[in-house]
This record gives sequence, structure tokens and C-alpha cells, in this order.
Amino acid sequence: MSLDTADTRHLTMERFARTSGQSVGGPAPARGTSSALPPGPRWPAIVQTAALMRFRHQLHPYLQRRYGEAFTLRLAPGSRPLVMFSSPEVTKEIFAGDPAVFHAGRGNAILGPVMGEHSLLLQDGEEHHRARKLVMPAFLGHALRGYRSMVAAVAADEVEGWREGETFTSLDRMNALTLEVILRVVFGVTDEQRLAALRPAVNRTVEISPAVLLGWAYPLLQRFGPWRRTVENQVELDRLMYAEIRERRSADDLAERGDVLSKLLVASAAAEAQGEKGLSDVELRDQLVTLLLAGHETTASALSWALVELGRHPDLLARSLRAADDADDAWLEAVLKESMRLHPIIPMVVRTLMRDTTVGGYDLPAGTTVGPSIILSHQNSTSFPDAEAFSPERFLPGEGREVPSLSQWIPFGGGVRRCIGAGFSLMEGVEVLREVLTRYEVEAMGPEEPKVRNITSVPRFGARVRVRRR
Repeated sequence: MSLDTADTRHLTMERFARTSGQSVGGPAPARGTSSALPPGPRWPAIVQTAALMRFRHQLHPYLQRRYGEAFTLRLAPGSRPLVMFSSPEVTKEIFAGDPAVFHAGRGNAILGPVMGEHSLLLQDGEEHHRARKLVMPAFLGHALRGYRSMVAAVAADEVEGWREGETFTSLDRMNALTLEVILRVVFGVTDEQRLAALRPAVNRTVEISPAVLLGWAYPLLQRFGPWRRTVENQVELDRLMYAEIRERRSADDLAERGDVLSKLLVASAAAEAQGEKGLSDVELRDQLVTLLLAGHETTASALSWALVELGRHPDLLARSLRAADDADDAWLEAVLKESMRLHPIIPMVVRTLMRDTTVGGYDLPAGTTVGPSIILSHQNSTSFPDAEAFSPERFLPGEGREVPSLSQWIPFGGGVRRCIGAGFSLMEGVEVLREVLTRYEVEAMGPEEPKVRNITSVPRFGARVRVRRR
């Protein structure tokens, strides 16, 4: 179904009306069930929610030290419980849980106003299965190989413009680069006028603050200040995206196009030809925005941390330079994975229980949200010896060494809900590192630490580096 772009404001406002007022979790558990939950702080729910969103890197370790391997937070609105774990055994248990019981979409409900109800991150059950089946072909191996040269070309254009000897914030440059990848490789937009219109709307979507995210739980705030500006920006972004989708549907060369949007339209048409339901314009918009938010700043932050860490370790930089020259993708991917481990971009993976369930030895009531803390899981000294060290070797098999399992290294989640774009993100990261390291040596400039921006964590000082031509 194609939409007239004049309808898009109405669609945006309806989406906000339907999805605002939600936070992490589903319906609150019945009263009297608190004794079944692991211990946790007794602060007001709004304080706990703000602390979780704003001070996650300090909060998770503090709560683990205070309460142990499992602890409970209460989130606004409604004081809904979030139970966090950090052991790989419980992580594996959660990821292997029955999708009919462990709902991931409900756990991500706070993202609904921007991502939309049809987002893979917000769907559950048959709806999620149908959408994933339609979207998956765009991210299989042969499709990834087709995107590789496109990503490399975008990366080469970016890094060729770097100025030797000048200190710059690599996060800004990586954000600009990954945005171009999203717009050109995922959305398939190449017209410079359209790119110029999309870039600021996309950037404003990515750069929303935790306060705005928290405010989505209180719809009345959307009339004021930054919340109102967020809504208006979404109206503009939706207008641009629906116009692109509508025009792309009429293209007569979809099968020859290499971008993700075109591949989704081809898959949708194939489903309709078999009597199945294809992807509507609204569904396409929701999936594209999901790919945008899940694959733009996350990859940019991981790459900027990787450059900082290589710039701090001359021996690892030397090996990485050789890997770039020798097309040693395994080493470059290990560098990226270790960057994601040591500097988590997303703090946790969550599922909401649809019925009373035992998790990690606790009998938890329906409505409880559970999940592993990525921050704590990636600092687990049993899973990652010398966990504070940057050591890409841990992701390469070696004598007496096994690579981390998918219940230990979890930046993309796990189980049937593992991020559909994980392969794309790693491919993109490897290509970008190769384009940088075949041209430059990298030196880190100054200290760095994480800070929270929207749902992600980024380098507080922008991951400052200086490059020198090889």
C-alpha cells in the first residue's frame, strides 16, 4: 500500500498517540508479588528510571556490588519491575526462552514513538516472525557481499578528506560516515538535494537526550520544549521517508538496485505474488527507521572507540596496519568486537514475561521485564580474563583459548531476537577500519570515557585522534 505524502503528519501524530505513555515492560505485575523479585534500591521509580538512563555505567556496577548477580529496578510510569542479571548461564536461559513468554517487543516499548509499532524491535509473536521473514533476505551473506563495495566507497570518500597532523573528534567523523552509509546503502538515496534534506532530520533523531526518551512516558510533555521539537522533527523525517518509499515503489529497476530499501520492496512484491501480505509504506518506514537508529550511531561509536584503543596501543596498531594491508578481516573484526565489548554501546537486552516464569532461580510474575546487563556481562572476569584490557586476541581462536560465546559477548542481543543487522554492522566496521588503516597511522589524544546520548553510550570527549599518512 502506497501513501500520499500529504497524509504523513496524520500518521506521525497517530503513532505518537498510540505509543507514548509506555516505558520498558508490559503491564505491572499483580500487587503482593514484590517478595518474589530480587532485591533492589527503594528510591522513587522516577529516580531509578532517570538513573538507569543517565548514569548506567555507574549504576549497573554499583547495584551488582550492593545486591549481587541479580537485582531489581522499578521504572516509571507505574513502578514496573526490571530484573537484571549478568551471568552467561542466565543470559543463555533468557535468550533460549519461549518467544511466546519472553516478549522482546514489550521490553523495547519506550522506543515506539520514533521506531513505530511495526519495528522488528517492538514486535512479538507472528507479527515479528512475518516481518523478520520479509526483512531477512536483505541481510543474508550474498546481500552483504553486495553492500561491501558500496560501504568501502563511502568510507574512502570520508577518510581521504582527513587532514594529517590535525587533532579531530573521530566520533563526529564516524557519525558522518555511518550516516552516509545508512542514507546511500540502506535507504538508497543518492540525489544530493534529498541527502541534504535527510541528514539534519536524521541527526536530530539520533541526538535526542535521555530526558526526551524519559518524557515519552508522559504524553503531555509533547506540547512543550524539546519534546515538541522531537515530534516536529519526526513529522519532517516521516514526510521525507514516505516520499522516498512512494517514488521507489514506482521504479522499474528494483531488482538491479543494490540498496536495502529496494531489496525489501522486491521481497515484499514476491510475498504478495505468493498470496501473502507484503510490507506497507508504514511498515517499510518503521523498519528503515529501526535500521537507522540501530545501525548508525552504534556502529559509529564502536568505530571511534576502536580508533582510540588502537591509538593507545602501538603494538596493536602495528598489527592492525598489517591486517589492513593483508586483507586480514578476522583481525579487523576482532578489533571491532573487542571495542564493542570493552565499551558497550547499549546497556542491556530485555524481555517482558507474559506469564509467571522461573528465571535465574527466581519465580517471577507475569509483567516483569528481565534481561542481562551488557555492561556487567562484558566485564565478567570469568568470561573475559583481564577484562579491563583491550585485547582483540580474545576473539580469535588460539591454543588453549576459545572465542567468547553468544551468551558472553552480547552487543547484538541473542536467540531468535538477535539483531538482524549484526552481520551488516560488522561488515561495515571492517570495511571502514580497512579504509582508515591502509592510509593512516592513528594516535589517541587525551583521556576518554563513556557518556549517555539517547539510548546509546558514546565517547564523552568525541574520541579525539590525530592521523599521519603512512
